[in-house]
This record gives sequence, structure tokens and C-alpha cells, in this order.
Amino acid sequence: MTLFDKLDKHELKELLVKCWMTHDGAWFYNVVKEYGIDAANKLNKGAIKNLSVLEMQRIRKALGMEKTKINSFEQLKKFIDDGFSILKGDFMKFQYTFPEENRMHWEMDTCFAFEGMKMIGVKQGYECGVVFRVCCWLDALGIKYELKPKITKCLLYSQKKCVGDIIVRFDG
Repeated sequence: MTLFDKLDKHELKELLVKCWMTHDGAWFYNVVKEYGIDAANKLNKGAIKNLSVLEMQRIRKALGMEKTKINSFEQLKKFIDDGFSILKGDFMKFQYTFPEENRMHWEMDTCFAFEGMKMIGVKQGYECGVVFRVCCWLDALGIKYELKPKITKCLLYSQKKCVGDIIVRFDG
């Protein structure tokens, strides 16, 4: 019996997400060492932007929604829950809720990415990739939104807490 056969679905997902995020962190660390934090942030956001389009295509396909346009908040909530059910690991200690129509709220008391930035000594220069990724998902899905607060630097570093809202609009 192989490890694949021994692991349940949740254990397999957790292992794959941790390995993928470790690769992501190692990539970021090596770019910081070679080119500095500004280049790492720029390249990281470029990679996230490219990746998010593929992620959304794959999630849509897995859900049988390749040709379905998300045009309601209820559809979006279900899609986000389904996406996070496979893309979010237990170690990613953030919560998100939908407190009212067209609003997604997030809160992070701790952040796996910020903890990594502290370990490599660049927390003061890190530009959030976590919330940026969710915004890129919305871009890839063609959903208009407003981010509050606007994020340039890591909120855990600059404001000591990472809390905010994504307000979406469905036109026509």
C-alpha cells in the first residue's frame, strides 16, 4: 500500500497545500536573496496574477461551470467556499464570512505568509500576496469589486491586524 492509499482526502489535501506553499515560500526567499524584496514582491504578484486565471479555470471545470457566468452573490459565495475547500490548508489561519449581501469579510490574527516574511527578515517590505490572490480570482471571474482597506503593505505589519472587506458588484 502506498502513502496515497493510506491518506484520506483531507490529509492528502493538507500535504499537497503545505508542499505547494513551501515551494512558493522557497521561491520567494530565493528571489529576495538574489534580487531584493521589491523584485520579489513584483514577481510574486505577477505570478499570482497568472496563476489565478488558471486556478479559476480549473475550479470552474471541476465544478462543471466552464461556461457558467457567476452573476449573483449566492453563486459567488458557493464558488468561494468550494475553492477554499481545496486551496486553503488548515495552517492558513484566516477566517472569512459573508456578513451581508455583496460583502466578503476576512480576518487574520496570524498569517502564514507574514510568519515566513518574519523568518527571512523582510516583514517590513512585504506586500500582501494572500488578499491579492483572492482579488485576482475575482478579476479572473470578471467580477467587479472594491477592497477596503486598500492594501499596499502587509496589514499585520503596518496596522498590527489584518481585517478587511471585499465589496462586490454584479452589474445587470
